[in-house]
Amino acid sequence: MRKYKSAVAAFLLTMGVTLGAAHAQPSATADLLDELAQAEDERAAERLERQVRQEWSKSGSAAIDLLLKRGEDALEVDNVDVALEHLRAVTDHAPDFAEGWHALALAYYRKEMFGPAADALERTLALNPKHFGALRGLGAIFEQVDKPHLAYDAYSRVLSLRPHDSDVLDALERLELRVNGQTL
Repeated sequence: MRKYKSAVAAFLLTMGVTLGAAHAQPSATADLLDELAQAEDERAAERLERQVRQEWSKSGSAAIDLLLKRGEDALEVDNVDVALEHLRAVTDHAPDFAEGWHALALAYYRKEMFGPAADALERTLALNPKHFGALRGLGAIFEQVDKPHLAYDAYSRVLSLRPHDSDVLDALERLELRVNGQTL
């Protein structure tokens, strides 16, 4: 439970410091994120999101990139334990690589280990405050543990970065009444 509380604290801190990134985004990625936020339609948004994710998956080390790929491949075939081994190795050897933490969070989430998943997302956002996947993950965790206000806030932040995310739009609609009540 303590780990969950630290994730909430980190999220709230991140909410207050939207542009105060610990590490500046490379110019190409920052430009892609700007284009994504202003995408005219879902097709353009999907193309830009793929490009952003591709940039984020580059650690600068062939060995770390291979470990990340192996972890992601293991997750794809639902071999979560193997994925966890590879992804823990990524974060052990490259603790400043945000995408390694994000992938590790996905593996923890798949095992329904929400505290460790939230901790890994906290690290992701500390390294990359514009990581819409990590914000979306926090939204899912907060929704899973019945924290609708925090889920709503996380999902809202995703839309500022990725306005065409239909799953997030659905989640916000689902949470609207619980968070904001009924208008008269």
